[in-house]
Amino acid sequence: MSKLRDPQLDKLLTAASRPRPELDVLAEVASGLGYVRAERFAERVYESLFYAIATGKIAPGAKLPTELELAALFEVSRPVVRQALDRLREDQLVESVRGSGSYVRAKPDLMGGMPAVDPARRVGHILEGLELRMVIEPECAYLAALRRTDDDLLEMDRMLAGYEAADAAGAIAHHHDYGFHRAIAAATGNQRFVQVLKSLEYDVSHAVNMMRHLVHSEPWKRTRAAIDEHRQIYRLIREQDAEGARNIMRAHIEKARSRMLNSGSEH
Repeated sequence: MSKLRDPQLDKLLTAASRPRPELDVLAEVASGLGYVRAERFAERVYESLFYAIATGKIAPGAKLPTELELAALFEVSRPVVRQALDRLREDQLVESVRGSGSYVRAKPDLMGGMPAVDPARRVGHILEGLELRMVIEPECAYLAALRRTDDDLLEMDRMLAGYEAADAAGAIAHHHDYGFHRAIAAATGNQRFVQVLKSLEYDVSHAVNMMRHLVHSEPWKRTRAAIDEHRQIYRLIREQDAEGARNIMRAHIEKARSRMLNSGSEH
């Protein structure tokens, strides 16, 4: 995708005379996204806006930048921005006012599609997702160790490098984290595993991020322990130690559960 901006968009962003802190916030977040496949652009814009709302960087009741401004900030098309905004509206995080724009809801529903019930049931929803990962991902790691190709290893290593770089920069690293897990699923050669991991990505990551918000933890904070666990999994898959890869993946998911409940640290 071309990095050249439309001069009219640049003029729009630089001509405003009043302070626009929400643009500064989103520009900082957007800078950490890096390259993604075209079909993932809307998801990345969504994640960035979600992050800014969940952490209060864009306050309840605040007006979001226009579609044109968001398109310029993230260097995407307006239809991509509309997809992200539609998803935020579905999550009841923003609302649109005809002729005025999009606003963060006064009381955004940060639990999204999760049941509006007591906290215990909300936690149960999160744990169910991790329980499913506990069943699926160790077997993915086992089969990946037996079947991985050099290209599979390159993709895992690329995602790990991106994960570490994003963590060091304090940027959003979600796509690198899940990209690593999807690369393991792909290395099994069984597309059904890939499909299951893709179906879990939004549900689990959304719930985990909300849990961090509820316990006042910093969203998307990457711990050294979690990165080291990913490196261990990668090493065992590279060495084709199938049983070891299965065991360390199971331990990784269990530690994810413990970190989430005890301190909100990253999985």
